[in-house]
Amino acid sequence: MRFYQAGQIPEQPHMYFIYGDGGTGKTSLFKQFEGKKLLFSFDLSTNPLRGDTNTDVFVLENTDGPDIQNQLESLLQRVINSRQYNVIGLDNVTALQNLVLENIDNAAKDNRQNYQKLQLWFRDLAMYLRQSNVTIYATAHQLNNGANGLDGAGRFTADMNEKTFNAFTSVFDMVGRIYIKDGKRLIDVNPESGNHGKNRIDDRTIFKADEIIKPVSNKKLTNQEERKEA
Repeated sequence: MRFYQAGQIPEQPHMYFIYGDGGTGKTSLFKQFEGKKLLFSFDLSTNPLRGDTNTDVFVLENTDGPDIQNQLESLLQRVINSRQYNVIGLDNVTALQNLVLENIDNAAKDNRQNYQKLQLWFRDLAMYLRQSNVTIYATAHQLNNGANGLDGAGRFTADMNEKTFNAFTSVFDMVGRIYIKDGKRLIDVNPESGNHGKNRIDDRTIFKADEIIKPVSNKKLTNQEERKEA
């Protein structure tokens, strides 16, 4: 364990986890981050980043799947140790989870042990990223759990095994759902909405997606304004 005296705890780069439907702009949101960036694309959806001169990309190939854990660990270690990048993105953790699970599946007779190994691997990955001193951005698809009220509150979760999701996102500063309403891209990080969400960075609960890094205003929405956005 590392010890810090009172008043000497250093500020850490933030970690963001955003989930949502396809076409809501999860990948293109990576453009909002500043500095030299590196994206690991697990679903080949790199077109939104074409022309971005600050972003390097690793794209998954068919032959990578059976050894994806070792490959990703090795690449992350090289990249982080190089100190060349200010931001690292993991695009579509849903796809990554499925690849890892396929490699782990049936490794143990008890299927619960397979999922436990999945959860532990993602927990270790998140802890390594937390200690990297680099801003982290991760995305996932969403699951629609069905209508739970007219406003959709409580309907949506990240498309991941729930315990794996909890193990991975426990160290993230922001977890939110991106969606489109009335032509606007919004991010909901409000845990009280019933969807997965949290925000340890500031006091916003719902905001425009293009303000994820630089809020136009620190003004918190009133309850009425928040309901209107949702």
